[in-house]
Amino acid sequence: MKSFNARFYGNPRVYLGLAWLALVAVVAIFAGVFAPRDPFAIVGQPFLPPGSEGFLLGTDSLGRNVLAGLIHGARTTLMIAVLSTVAAVAFGTVLGALAGYYGGIVDDILMRLTEFFQTIPWFLFAIVLVAILSPSAMNLVIAIAVVSWPPIARVVRAEVMAVKAREFVQAAVVAGQRDMGILFGQILPNTLSPLIVTGSLMVATAILIESALSFLGLGAPGQMSWGFQIGAGRSFLRDAWWLVTVPGIVILLTVLAINLIGEGLNDALNPRLADL
Repeated sequence: MKSFNARFYGNPRVYLGLAWLALVAVVAIFAGVFAPRDPFAIVGQPFLPPGSEGFLLGTDSLGRNVLAGLIHGARTTLMIAVLSTVAAVAFGTVLGALAGYYGGIVDDILMRLTEFFQTIPWFLFAIVLVAILSPSAMNLVIAIAVVSWPPIARVVRAEVMAVKAREFVQAAVVAGQRDMGILFGQILPNTLSPLIVTGSLMVATAILIESALSFLGLGAPGQMSWGFQIGAGRSFLRDAWWLVTVPGIVILLTVLAINLIGEGLNDALNPRLADL
């Protein structure tokens, strides 16, 4: 049987995903070092093409450095995506675990609540939430988390229902352990594999949602993001293609990298592939 490391790192696509994601993470963490100036500062003539006058990726319609915007936008976009995913995973895990463990009326109530959220068009729901709460980084995190948790709840519920029938759980019940101790101490640790895979893929979805909301002008005010750059440059697509193309490619590569890593995790953690 191959080990996790052999299965995960034996996939060449994982290296591509990890390399790009590591680069984006380093840029996001040290954004102030790579681009010390305010990304909203006017530093040159408008619409300078890439490579002009020392601007590697050119300038936008106001003369702002596109590269500086990408660097600082990485921090904003990744921060919102990661925080919203953590919140969605935490909330969905608790609801799914309670529904799967207790069953009966608890399961019915929590699953009907989950289905209600799943019937609402998620992107329109996110727009309404941000519009009601007013655009801000925290409200973006809340909105994305609210529309993202139902799949996590369903995955955790199914795993908990499968694990709670095993012998070691029944032995814990007979030994008189409390429900919460059994649920969070023994059952949930055995459901981490699908949870990790689903959570990693949700980060990519959160990036797309944040970018789309920022594109529509519902992003965090006063903070540069990739979606904001695309939204600000869409009116000048014919004359200044780089304003939309460059951040669009960065979003594409980042989402692709996360999906490659997620697929690698699925292959490595899937017990059906353990003997391959």
